[in-house]
Amino acid sequence: MKQYLFTALVTAVLTFVLAGAVWRLALRFKLYPAIRERDVHTRPTPRLGGIAMFLGIVVAFGFTAQNDFFHRVWIDPQPVLAILAATVLIVAVGIADDLWDLDWMIKLAAQVGAAAIIAWFGGIQIYSLPVGGLTVGSSWMSVVLTILSIVVVMNAVNFIDGLDGLVAGVALIANGVFFAWSYLLVRDTGQSTYSNLASLIAVVLVGACVGFLPWNWSPAKMFMGDSGALMLGLLMATSGIAVTGQLNPATLDPETLGRSQLLGAFIPVLLPVAVVILPLLDFGLAVIRRTGAGRSPFSPDRKHLHHRLLDLGHSDRSAVLIFYAWAAIVGLAVLLMYIATRENWPGQYWIGVGFGVLGGAACVIVTALPSRRRRPDPRAKDPA
Repeated sequence: MKQYLFTALVTAVLTFVLAGAVWRLALRFKLYPAIRERDVHTRPTPRLGGIAMFLGIVVAFGFTAQNDFFHRVWIDPQPVLAILAATVLIVAVGIADDLWDLDWMIKLAAQVGAAAIIAWFGGIQIYSLPVGGLTVGSSWMSVVLTILSIVVVMNAVNFIDGLDGLVAGVALIANGVFFAWSYLLVRDTGQSTYSNLASLIAVVLVGACVGFLPWNWSPAKMFMGDSGALMLGLLMATSGIAVTGQLNPATLDPETLGRSQLLGAFIPVLLPVAVVILPLLDFGLAVIRRTGAGRSPFSPDRKHLHHRLLDLGHSDRSAVLIFYAWAAIVGLAVLLMYIATRENWPGQYWIGVGFGVLGGAACVIVTALPSRRRRPDPRAKDPA
């Protein structure tokens, strides 16, 4: 655990320092776009924070290559190199979009290409689902399902990037919960080949978010942009697939663990979805809303969940904190289910269910009843 925490600290410090350098260069050379109609911020702000996060993550991976503690991750370097190559591609395209607003089809093609690199060259694919021993029928089906999953999560994370500190904080919470689960999974099942890789990805993402959040907290000095948000989505999806899609279902089968562990067979499916449930929900609603109106699912509007919170009367910061609370409650509820069933606590997975219900009820109240109302934003309209 100490090595993981040290890796997160190294990533956080590097990202924080590099973000300062990127911010100064962006201001000096005026590398920031004009204010768009759907934007919440009111002054030109650099959108290149993803560069600092990317560099911090790459250096952190290089550091782990020299650390004997992570030798299992680097025994076969091909998956890690494929992940880094895919990340380079998606960050490069994200930077271009942050500067010049690329066509959505170019961005989608890059996302599919990056996902294909991970699935095809990295060998990180959805081979099975640890529910009843369900396996994917063919190698091509595994590749297609993996690419689709990664692309969906990338866009889901990118879609909620609309308020200061929103994506960085939600990703910090989600990856923190996912790291805890993947770390415990290695301890409980001994399946370390891909779980160690997933834990490493999660912990460097935690570090990158911690290092970038001070620059992105309201009022933000800099945004992570598409380069940062798409990178987060890419790596979060990859870490989830590295565990969930390649676990041996027998190790989580109720017969193996005992009848008290019944829910254990479903945790590997529930938790990766739980940690990105808010981005996925926002993404799904946006696709339905836009396609129903006869528009591209990637066409911009101002009807995302965070925009709706603002329209309810929440301030920018309170809307962000509400998202944090929802992310933490959903993720921790599922994590508690896993811990309770593995440790055979009294009540077992009902502890997690109860936590989720009570926490969710509190969040519903806070969400529906903002502490103060504010005047409607004159820009609060669908630009389409």
